[in-house]
Amino acid sequence: MNSSVNTDDASAGRRQQWMSVLARAKRQLDAYGSQLREPGYRLIRPPETGMVMVRGRMGASGAAFNLGEMTVTRCVVQLDNGRIGHSYVAGRSKPHAELAALADAHLQGEQHQHWLDALITPLEQEQSVRRGIKTAQAATSKVDFMTLLRGED
Repeated sequence: MNSSVNTDDASAGRRQQWMSVLARAKRQLDAYGSQLREPGYRLIRPPETGMVMVRGRMGASGAAFNLGEMTVTRCVVQLDNGRIGHSYVAGRSKPHAELAALADAHLQGEQHQHWLDALITPLEQEQSVRRGIKTAQAATSKVDFMTLLRGED
């Protein structure tokens, strides 16, 4: 198999991972706003809000169906060095979409490791902790149902 295909697949997987973290970051990105905006950029596609159809699936093998619509905001930016960043975030937060796109652009550049260490890793850890708290809270309300079989006369 061609090694460039493997490299492209691996880098696409890493990018999907950081874009997922950025999309869930919401207000946490505000703390990095001045650093992300620092080198200068232009909006190729200013933040705009729209709707997307969310698809669902019953079980692991059920047929896909339209679950409903969801509001998303997207943005595309270009840094002064030419690098382009994209974002799609749930909801109507235009500042969140713009900062996520800026972060995506920075993460594709020479300072990739710096942005991973300074931005993505802390956000990922914070999101993991929040997810653990929600899981623990949900576990306290878990109800185990037991089916009793009646004997036949």
